[in-house]
Amino acid sequence: MKIYTQRLDPAALSAKQQAVIDDQKQAQHFLYLDFDTRQRSRFKAQTQQQQAVGIDLPRTETIKNGSVLANNQGELIQVMAAKQALIKVTADNSFDLMRGAYHLGNRHVPLMITPDALYFEPDHVLEAMLGQLGLHTQAVQAAFEPETGAYKGEHGGHAHGHAHSHTYSHGHSHAHHSHAYAYAHTHSAHSAHSAQSGNGHSHSDGNAYD
Repeated sequence: MKIYTQRLDPAALSAKQQAVIDDQKQAQHFLYLDFDTRQRSRFKAQTQQQQAVGIDLPRTETIKNGSVLANNQGELIQVMAAKQALIKVTADNSFDLMRGAYHLGNRHVPLMITPDALYFEPDHVLEAMLGQLGLHTQAVQAAFEPETGAYKGEHGGHAHGHAHSHTYSHGHSHAHHSHAYAYAHTHSAHSAHSAQSGNGHSHSDGNAYD
């Protein structure tokens, strides 16, 4: 099984490398991955041709749509964002849509923003909240490329003003609603933080390669 360990900048590919990627697209030899998988740095996947490959990348940011990965032999594979179940949010005016983005962002929800709609992973509690704000929600299938934030760091660069460590897991449940991912906080002020937010929890990384 081929193991891809490096990220390449698609804009910096040589003409030869770009020709390889173009040929792979024609042959349907690339990876279609959903957002949950693209957040991880170590996992197994199958190409569109059902070829098993391994991904073992440094822990940096989420794998983006169109990213190109390389293995130690210089072989390339491109990653495309797969369509997945999402909630599309629209509004009667731009101000209401901006309010919706504020309230979703205040809950640290991975959010894809377009000029006329917001997109997030299904969550009936958040849908109900948006309905109360007068926004419109609709279940759709679309590629998910949420905002990564203004601060660049691990897995999209979510940063805080105080020191703590982040680990990631998938598909666990909160008391009020479920997310596809969550933050686990470990720092000296953890108890106070938990008392204020009600979200104190711990879990394992969940990025096992095998």
